[in-house]
Amino acid sequence: MTTARRPTASNFARQLYFPLNQRGRGRFALPLSRLSELALRQRKAALAKLPPVAGILRGSLMERYVTCGNPSCKCARGERHGPSWYLSVTLGPGRATGSVIPEEKVDEVRGGVENYHQVKDQLEKISDINRELLRRERSRQHKRGRKE
Repeated sequence: MTTARRPTASNFARQLYFPLNQRGRGRFALPLSRLSELALRQRKAALAKLPPVAGILRGSLMERYVTCGNPSCKCARGERHGPSWYLSVTLGPGRATGSVIPEEKVDEVRGGVENYHQVKDQLEKISDINRELLRRERSRQHKRGRKE
């Protein structure tokens, strides 16, 4: 199965702001103020795409099949118990926690984990836009300093 490749967050600003040439220079470059307006519009659009923050959940939802250890049980012959759903959250290096998720809550938890990834992706895009705007402002101030 092939998946569609999305632009990485690090290349996001360059792909959006410099559609005509690589560095925004040359005869096809948009004026700096136009590019900044475009960046601000794209930042506003990225903010609008954020899912509700109350609905996010960081972690990994895993489907598990377990053995109970009883030698006369079906799981001793290879037919494991399950599926049971488990939410695992990494707290730091070498530290993780988790909990069993009831079957009726799996869709809700899956949605929360997906929302978390959407928020994270959108925040990366917004951060790239903000860095690009800062870089442009610094460049503009530097050019003004040389002219005076």
